[in-house]
Amino acid sequence: MQRFEYKVIPAPKRGEKTRSAKTTEDRFAHALTQVMNSLGAEGWEYVRADTLPCEERAGLTGTKTTYQNMLVFRRAVIGAEAAQPTPALRSAAEPEAPPLKLGAATVPLGAAPAVGPAKSDIAAE
Repeated sequence: MQRFEYKVIPAPKRGEKTRSAKTTEDRFAHALTQVMNSLGAEGWEYVRADTLPCEERAGLTGTKTTYQNMLVFRRAVIGAEAAQPTPALRSAAEPEAPPLKLGAATVPLGAAPAVGPAKSDIAAE
């Protein structure tokens, strides 16, 4: 089974000026393209964009909810940890380890400790 790691970054809020981009939409598309291409060069695959609520402080004691636009990327995890399935992801066809059987408890022989108020070994002066 292939495992992935994910990276979530804030979407650009403004476009970038270029000679070819004249409109706001073109500038914003260019900024988004730059972000996606730079992460794509690092092996990240674009998954989706999400708008998520975020609580922020408002004044001394209040809060307000704003919404943040986030871009989600993923890439395959390569290495030993990808080959080892986690217990939660184990399929039903794989046998489980047999339950541990514990032997009878053993009690050491000898006198039990005295029960009662604590006694001080230090003599009062």
